[in-house]
Amino acid sequence: MKKKKKIILSGILVFILFMVGSYFYNNITYIENPLKKMYRAGFVEKQIELKDGTILNYGEGPNNGKTPLLLIHGQGMSWEDYAKVLPELSKHYHVYAVDCHGHGESDMNPEKYSAKEMAEDFIEFIDVEIGQKTVVSGHSSGGMIAAWLAAYAPDRILGTVIEDSPFFSTEPGRREKTYVWVYGFQLYEDFKNQDEEKDYFKYSLERSYWRNMFGDFLWNKFSKDAVAYHKKHPNEPVHIKYLPPQINRIFETATYPYDRKFGETFYDNTWFEDYNQSEVLSKIKSPTVFIKAATSYDGDLLVAALSDEDADHVIELLENGKRINVDSPGHDIHYDKPEEFIEIMIEFLDEVQ
Repeated sequence: MKKKKKIILSGILVFILFMVGSYFYNNITYIENPLKKMYRAGFVEKQIELKDGTILNYGEGPNNGKTPLLLIHGQGMSWEDYAKVLPELSKHYHVYAVDCHGHGESDMNPEKYSAKEMAEDFIEFIDVEIGQKTVVSGHSSGGMIAAWLAAYAPDRILGTVIEDSPFFSTEPGRREKTYVWVYGFQLYEDFKNQDEEKDYFKYSLERSYWRNMFGDFLWNKFSKDAVAYHKKHPNEPVHIKYLPPQINRIFETATYPYDRKFGETFYDNTWFEDYNQSEVLSKIKSPTVFIKAATSYDGDLLVAALSDEDADHVIELLENGKRINVDSPGHDIHYDKPEEFIEIMIEFLDEVQ
């Protein structure tokens, strides 16, 4: 009987150790492993100098002779944010994923921080580097750039996938009641107008929306460790190894290489210079898919990129568009729901070929 109890206890102990080990292994490797798989799939990081001297950094998948795909990430991210989906997408597309101006290893030139300026540079990128009509997919602000390309450079675009882009919720009068405005653009303006704290990352964590969810005790602990990590590794995303990816993602996405002046153009609305959102969408004639993440509100604060009504309006304006809802826990559908995103992109090939 004692021997049997020892076997059971040993089995329970082994199981607990396995679960704890798996938990920490996942936490430690969740950034590294997708990147390794991406590079094993044949992706190479490159740079191109445009005719005006602008440097664009990008990742390119294997040249498999398939339909080209240009991926444009969202604000505050980099091309490697697509790492989870790139290996599979590269089996169906010749993939190019670019670092937007002010992000990653691309030039940080505030004169280029508008949707139109960036789109015009991406037209040159398509002409020089891709050399044929392409499918373009953009996430968040990147989707708004993708839409401009489809509207004003239709001879370069086969079709467009717009991933949870904040159409209409970014317009003055609407934007002030969105999560990204209150806890992003306005918060940074408040930071610039004070003299007590010099570290914006620390300042933002002290006033974070997520404090309400985790409570002061846990959030102060997480924040203290995140700030310490950021000071020790200022040029890489914060990664706290004892936290699961879902929580780590809050700190990670706030610390990608990113020029804060890019965000300021959303505050003063210069990012939308010569960009009429309704007009852009109504000019798109090629097949277009709008992927919508889940919508949520905290009181009257929109905790999402755009409302369901905004997404409906996007589809109303598109001549050849459809909406696909994905029950994603966050704004980054390609990251949170990679299998669903991949399926959408593969099925989209049938519409453009």
